[in-house]
Amino acid sequence: MPSPLSRADFDELLREVLTRVEGVLDEQARLRLLLDAVVTMAADLTLDGVLARIVSIASTLVDAQYAALGVLGGGPGRRLRTFIHHGMDRGQVAEIGELPAGHGLLGRIIDHPEPLRLHDIAAHPESFGFPPHHPPMTSFLGVPVRIRDQVFGNLYLTEKAGGGDFTEEDEDVVVALAAAAGVVIENARLYEQTTRREHWLRATAEINRLLTSAETAVDPLQTVADLAREVAGADVSWVVAGADADELSLQVVSGAPADVDAMRMLDLGESLASRVVRTGEPVAVEDLAADPRALDVSEVLGWPRLGPTVVVPLGTSTGGVEGVLALAWTRENRERFHDLDPTLPAAFAEQAALALQVARARQDQQRLEVFQDRDRIGRDLHDLVIQRLFAVGLGLQGTARLAEEPEVAARLERAVDDLDATIKDIRRSIFALGAMEASADIQAEVTRLVERAEATLKFRPSLRFEGPVRTMVREDLAPDLLAVLSEALSNASRHAGASAVEVVLAVTGDEIGLTVQDNGRGLPDDVRESGVGNMRSRAEQHGGSLDLLSRAGAGTLVRWTVPAPRSVID
Repeated sequence: MPSPLSRADFDELLREVLTRVEGVLDEQARLRLLLDAVVTMAADLTLDGVLARIVSIASTLVDAQYAALGVLGGGPGRRLRTFIHHGMDRGQVAEIGELPAGHGLLGRIIDHPEPLRLHDIAAHPESFGFPPHHPPMTSFLGVPVRIRDQVFGNLYLTEKAGGGDFTEEDEDVVVALAAAAGVVIENARLYEQTTRREHWLRATAEINRLLTSAETAVDPLQTVADLAREVAGADVSWVVAGADADELSLQVVSGAPADVDAMRMLDLGESLASRVVRTGEPVAVEDLAADPRALDVSEVLGWPRLGPTVVVPLGTSTGGVEGVLALAWTRENRERFHDLDPTLPAAFAEQAALALQVARARQDQQRLEVFQDRDRIGRDLHDLVIQRLFAVGLGLQGTARLAEEPEVAARLERAVDDLDATIKDIRRSIFALGAMEASADIQAEVTRLVERAEATLKFRPSLRFEGPVRTMVREDLAPDLLAVLSEALSNASRHAGASAVEVVLAVTGDEIGLTVQDNGRGLPDDVRESGVGNMRSRAEQHGGSLDLLSRAGAGTLVRWTVPAPRSVID
C-alpha cells in the first residue's frame, strides 16, 4: 500500500522536509542558547544578579513577552518575599502598585510545585484576575525552581510570541533551565553566606581591637550593640546586663531612642533576657509582641513595632552569663531574620563577652597601678612633706616667742596657722587618694565625708541622695566627686561660719549634680582661687561645670555638675 508521502506532490514534500529541518535547527539553537545561559548564570555570584539573569534568559528561551521569578519566604506560610519581573517598564510597575504576594494562581504553584501550562490564565478557577493597569496576559507557563528537595521559588512566563500557547518543548526547556538555576542559586547563596560570615568575623575582630586597645576610649556595651546591629541588618539591638536573672537592667540601645529613666524602670524578671540568663541558651521568636515568654518593650520605650527577635547570651563557657545581646527586626524586614544564621550572633556575643572580660582585667590592672602610685605618694607626703612642714611650724612658733616686735610675732603666728592648714589639706588629699580603695559604694563614701565634717563644723550637715546614684556614679568619676565634696565642706568649715550645711547628690536624666549649700556669711573677697579652680577643673575634665553663688550674709551655693556616663556590665 503506498504511503501518504508517496501521494503527496513534490512541493508539499519539500515543504514538510524544510519544516522538519527548521524545527531541528531551532531546537539546536535553543539548546545552544540554554547552554550559554547556564554558563553566563554561573559567572555571577551575587544572588540578585543571578535571579535577574534567570528571568531574562527564560523569557528569551521560550519567546515569552513577560517573565517573573517569585522567591519564597522562609517564615510560616511560605508566600512570596521577592518578585523579580521582566517585560514591564517602571511606569507600568508603578501604576500596578504592590507586587504579587503569592495568592491565587501563583499560590497554587507554591502549594503544588509542579509545571503548569495554561491557554488562558483568566479561565483557571483559582485565578484572582489582574489589578488595574495590569497588561493583558493569556498564555501561561509556570515551573518550580528547586534546590535539592527544597523549592526556592517559581518561574512564571506569559504571553507566548505570536499569540500561541507554550508547548511541551517550551516546558522541557524551562524545566531544564530551572534545574540549572537551582544549582547556580545555591552557589550564590553559599557565596552570600560566606560573605556574611566574613562580616561577622571582621566585626568580632573589631570588637576585640576596640575593647582591648589601651589607646581607644569607647563605651564597650554600646560598641557591641552597634556592631551587631550593623552586621545582622537588624532594625534595633540592645544589651541587658546582670548575672542574676531577677536583677537585670537594660543598659544600651542601638537603632532606637534610648530613654535612660524608662530603661532603668523596666522589670525584666519575666522576659526573654531572663530566660537566656537562666539557661545560657539563645532564644529566637517570630513575633516579639505575640510571644507569651517575651516582654514587648516597643510601646514602653517608644521603639518601632518589632517582630522577629534573637536573644543570645553575653558570656563564656567558663565565665558564666553576664547579660544578653538582643537583635530585632520590624515585621516588614522579617526576611533578614530568616536569612540570619543564629550561630553567628551567638559566636559574636561569646567573643564580645570575652573581650569585655579582657578589657575589665586591663582596667583592674591599671587601677592597681594607680592605687600603688597613690600609696607611694601618700607615704611620701606623710613621712616627708608633713613632717618637714611640722618641723618648720615648730621652729616658727619658737621664733615667735623670741620676737620683740608684736607685728613680727603676729605674722609668724599666721604663718604657723597657714602651715597647719596646709598640713590638713595634705592629709585630706591623702585620704582622697585612698578613699575608693576601701569601698566602691559612692553613697557610703559621701556619707563618711559628711560625718567627718561634723567634727569641724560642730554640727552634722544634712545629706540627701536622689536617683540611681550607686549605678550612675562610676569609678572613674567618684574620686573627683569626693575631692570636690571634701573641698566644699572644708571651705564651709573654715570660712562660712554657718549654722547649717545641706549636701545633695542627685542623678537626674543624663546629669550628675553635687550641691553644697550653707547659710553662712558668704565667701570673702580675697578667697583663694586655687580650691575653686581645682573643683572647676575636675568638672571640666568630665565635660561638666562648676557654679559658685555667694552673697555677703546670704551663704554660699556650690553646684558641681557632670554628664552621666553610660553604664557597663558591673
